[in-house]
Amino acid sequence: MQSFILEACHLDQLIQAIRQHGFQLVGPRLQDGAILYCEITAADQLPRGWTDEQEKGRYRVRRREDDAFFGYNAGPHSWKKFLQQPRRPVWRAQKAAHAMQIEAVVEDAPAMAFLGVRSCELHAIAIQDRVFVDNRFRNESYAGRREKLFIAAVECATAAPTCFCTSMNTGPEVSLPADLVMTEVIHDTEHYFLIRAGSARGEDILHQIPVEAATARQLRQAAAAVERVRQQVEAGPRSFDSSDLKALLYRNFESPAWDQVAERCLSCANCTMACPTCFCSTVEDTTDLSGDHAERWERWDSCFTADFSHLTGGPVRADTRSRYRQWITHKLATWHDQFGTSGCVGCGRCIAWCPVGIDITEEVERVRRLEG
Repeated sequence: MQSFILEACHLDQLIQAIRQHGFQLVGPRLQDGAILYCEITAADQLPRGWTDEQEKGRYRVRRREDDAFFGYNAGPHSWKKFLQQPRRPVWRAQKAAHAMQIEAVVEDAPAMAFLGVRSCELHAIAIQDRVFVDNRFRNESYAGRREKLFIAAVECATAAPTCFCTSMNTGPEVSLPADLVMTEVIHDTEHYFLIRAGSARGEDILHQIPVEAATARQLRQAAAAVERVRQQVEAGPRSFDSSDLKALLYRNFESPAWDQVAERCLSCANCTMACPTCFCSTVEDTTDLSGDHAERWERWDSCFTADFSHLTGGPVRADTRSRYRQWITHKLATWHDQFGTSGCVGCGRCIAWCPVGIDITEEVERVRRLEG
């Protein structure tokens, strides 16, 4: 697959070429004190020269010492909010004469393009594909949005202390299919993107922007930038052995570790809302005061909420201990049985956005330590 060079000063031409193909472009943008995924219409809306600092229960943006466009880490929102919508209508019913007319809500989903998708996030989208598209319980809302999606991925040139993608085999280099794959390189006075197409649509875009063939030196520079991130993550505080997670957690359903984490966990569901793979939802029915109109809505839910496992006799998981155990054991162990993969991609969002600083990697090591 041939790689090309796109000078940083021509990035806006890439953005306009994608938009001219009819895509609603979504990318990173500095907003409300965070780097969020929002609609983008021009390169000057990207967080050029900004990065973020992350640790347990902490997130801050700050200026970089260079003008990198993608020099940030995983933010508070993941791409799932554009594919698995946080809240959407399912059907509407209207009273007519002596009957109710029920009509399913059929979406006219826009064709979207994601700019700046990291490798861990590509893996997260692939995991949600297994849940919503490949599974026998197909979600047509998700599938319709996913089928039209154009992905411009970016290989990581920076990593936060909360990242552990190498432990989950999800990065930092892009290994899954994407329409375009980019690596941002800043070296001395040079600032460019190594770019390659991964689909016919990606090739069409490359034909419309000013690119030139990459030299061997430029290929080495891009590879070295990604390798630095790999070494940084592997030497980081969250790197751990994930090879036996499934068996470890299956052996420790009654570990005292669950009691210890329950003393801190607020059951606030922040971790599941920020997680790019958590997919739990519920439905709620509403009606107007006249009783003539009713609607059903699907919305995100969490295994941490008290009513999530409620059955006729009460909730199956009535305490925080059982809810946290359910979350981590499902994500790291039983997910393999259901979907053939782990449900964690090592993005670290659940660590940064936990208000009491619970760290999933520390909890895994706690289970391991208390077992011995």
